[in-house]
Amino acid sequence: MMKDKLRKIAKGGLGQLAIPLIAIALLVIFNLIRDPGFFVIGLSHNNDGNLVLQGNLISIINGASELAVLAMGMTLVTAACGGQDISVGAAAAIAGSVFVKTLKSGAGISGGKVFVAFLLACIVAMIFGSFNGALVAIFKIQPMIATLILYTCGRSIAYWINGGATPTVSSPIITAMGSFIPGIPIPTPVLIVIFMTILFKLLFRFTSLELFTQSVGINGSAARLNGINTTFIKLLSFIILGVCVAVAGSIGVSRLGLINHETLLLDIEMDAILAVAIGGNSLGGGRFKISGSIIGAYVIQMLTITLYAMKVSSTDVKAYKAIVIVILVVIGSPVFKEKFGKFMNKIRKGKDGYLEKGAEKA
Repeated sequence: MMKDKLRKIAKGGLGQLAIPLIAIALLVIFNLIRDPGFFVIGLSHNNDGNLVLQGNLISIINGASELAVLAMGMTLVTAACGGQDISVGAAAAIAGSVFVKTLKSGAGISGGKVFVAFLLACIVAMIFGSFNGALVAIFKIQPMIATLILYTCGRSIAYWINGGATPTVSSPIITAMGSFIPGIPIPTPVLIVIFMTILFKLLFRFTSLELFTQSVGINGSAARLNGINTTFIKLLSFIILGVCVAVAGSIGVSRLGLINHETLLLDIEMDAILAVAIGGNSLGGGRFKISGSIIGAYVIQMLTITLYAMKVSSTDVKAYKAIVIVILVVIGSPVFKEKFGKFMNKIRKGKDGYLEKGAEKA
């Protein structure tokens, strides 16, 4: 019975996408009015002589890649634990440092070495994710407090891994990972986001992870009585987030061709949490929709690109973003939805009453 109820919730989650879709639509309309050519996409040759897609829209979907990947993992943690991981930026710096450290070992960078480097980055990120998950799932520490530890010391650990240096990695493979694969005009990070989205869809399609995660987030005690290992589900959500962290960190390193532990994905944890919130997901856990978080990531990136296109200084961008995002989050809050629903019901009842009186007079 519980599974059937949760399936109905999952299937009925289309309305959950209303806020992010409306936000995207408003930004699109605003930009089209401000600059009709804002979304023009063209083909041109990049520095490597490859024919690639260019334009503001490409910059938006490309620039949001790391955020979209992190938002996927953050959604699971939020849904299962009713809290957020604020250490993803620091953990990405650690994963990126491991990625670069492995690439710099030995001579030359081959495809096999890149794969091994990414695998090691994933393992290390999953270990740190397990550490966070253990604090939350086993020791019952609130997620934001538990992950504050790694948030505080994570970039120092990344600093130690490479001995305080910021080594560069020069390789056609790394360049392709961070920009374009020769012969493919779509940015590689965008393809990675598509691949990760498919992986999550397959994971939810062929396992009960989505249902179990929602049940643990909605009512952990009831889920436990129904035979669900709530500790394992919470721990697993942090481990999966660890994989997302490694992917985002590797993309960030590939874009720059180096590792800078101080600036790699700096402050991205706040954007990841906001992407989950804008996506219509409850920050208190329970029902979630990965696609909503992905759209939320693109809302944040589109807002950023729009502000830069309006010549807003980089120091003022965060303030403007905060104002718009607060409005979006408030509109998507349960309290606002409840009040708005009551308001609409009053209008509907008033309209029906007016029609009934008109019919009686006729």
